[in-house]
Amino acid sequence: MKRFSTLFLVSLLSGATTLGAYKLLFESNGSVFGKGNSVVTLASESYNKNVAYAGEAVDFTEAADKTVHSVVHVKNVSRRTVTNPMLEFFYGYGGAQQQEQVGTGSGVIISEDGYIVTNNHVIKDASEIEITLNNKKTYTAKLIGTDSKMDIALLKINSEEKLPYTAFANSDNVKVGEWVLAVGNPYNLNSTVTAGIVSAKARDLGNGIQSFIQTDAAVNPGNSGGALVNTRGELIGINTMISSQTGSYVGYSFAVPSNNARKIIEDIMEFGNVQRGILGVEGRELNGNASKELKISETEGFYINKVSKNSGAEKAGLKQGDVIVKLDSQRIASYADLSGYINTKRPNDVVNVTIIRDANTKVVPVTLSKNEFFSAEFKGIELENIDASDKKKFRIDYGVKIKNITNENLMQYQNELLGNIILSIDNVKATNVESVSKLLKQKDEGQSVRIEMINRNGEIFRIII
Repeated sequence: MKRFSTLFLVSLLSGATTLGAYKLLFESNGSVFGKGNSVVTLASESYNKNVAYAGEAVDFTEAADKTVHSVVHVKNVSRRTVTNPMLEFFYGYGGAQQQEQVGTGSGVIISEDGYIVTNNHVIKDASEIEITLNNKKTYTAKLIGTDSKMDIALLKINSEEKLPYTAFANSDNVKVGEWVLAVGNPYNLNSTVTAGIVSAKARDLGNGIQSFIQTDAAVNPGNSGGALVNTRGELIGINTMISSQTGSYVGYSFAVPSNNARKIIEDIMEFGNVQRGILGVEGRELNGNASKELKISETEGFYINKVSKNSGAEKAGLKQGDVIVKLDSQRIASYADLSGYINTKRPNDVVNVTIIRDANTKVVPVTLSKNEFFSAEFKGIELENIDASDKKKFRIDYGVKIKNITNENLMQYQNELLGNIILSIDNVKATNVESVSKLLKQKDEGQSVRIEMINRNGEIFRIII
């Protein structure tokens, strides 16, 4: 009887222990499996993250369905005159012929009344732009404006019905490792969708744009100008280029962040050109080697070597040796971070700059200056405002200078045109780049304009383009 009692007590204790362990591990607030079976919540309160089962697939169908109908096919038709030098030599005429070239890409409808954003390189030098929707309807598009530096262009089509469009998201909130979809409409096919993750942010590829979103979603040339969206179907970028020696996708693609694209579009619609603000600092991004060389402890951020005279940075008291670590709430670890954020701002915007100075952290509000070399582009001619030395040299108080030539028809005259100052366009004074941009915005892309300019020798002459 005593032996039976002992065995009964041992069994009772074992059962209680098992029941207690079950209650502790599986039914307490620090559960292993929780109440559902699709997420795992780690027991440690100091590390409470939701982790999806490896076998559970992310559902992209809703995001894809919201996006494909707003992504369009863009057809660029350009014409140029070609001559035969042999005919010109023997017969005195070149046998000039019109040669038609066709380029294609993608675009994204961003408003129900037909505004479309695409890449500048997709529609560059276009004589005609044709848009095909996902439902196969076609429209002729008007070019509203471009920004060649950021490779963004804004188009407009007129439709009697409201069009499906994709809403902008805040690209500053995009996280590395986040799932994304790349949606394009290449070669006049129905919209195509590929998936991937954000591989990096604020990528600098050394081409003047320092704020690419890098993703491993497959993007091929016909998808340029298409949408990069998050899993909610919101626009976080405009697919722009790939990194490849063959011209085809081999692992990485890049997109202009939606915040940058949205700011450019708003500028074009409101001002007729892109308003660029500058902080007014020069310097270098920090890393281990740079910090040793500069004998400072910070290894991340932007080190100020020089503050531009009369800039917002100078007026706010920034100085050489300061390390910028944050702009507003955006952490700054590199020059790409800094330039990418400033590119979303306009002159006279106030940015709270967090700096480290003499081991102390302080926040300095800086009013962004207007870029003295503010530029615009029209028909492959890039323009900039003249400076004080130009005014003194040519004894003028207005005009815009030809900064660069990308128009193939004008390339042969590049040496004669670079540095010339445009005085008037169609008999209207070219006061500055802003006024010229507004004037040119009112003209059709195919419309000829009469330009009066002064060359580097001080001679005035006129051309029609």
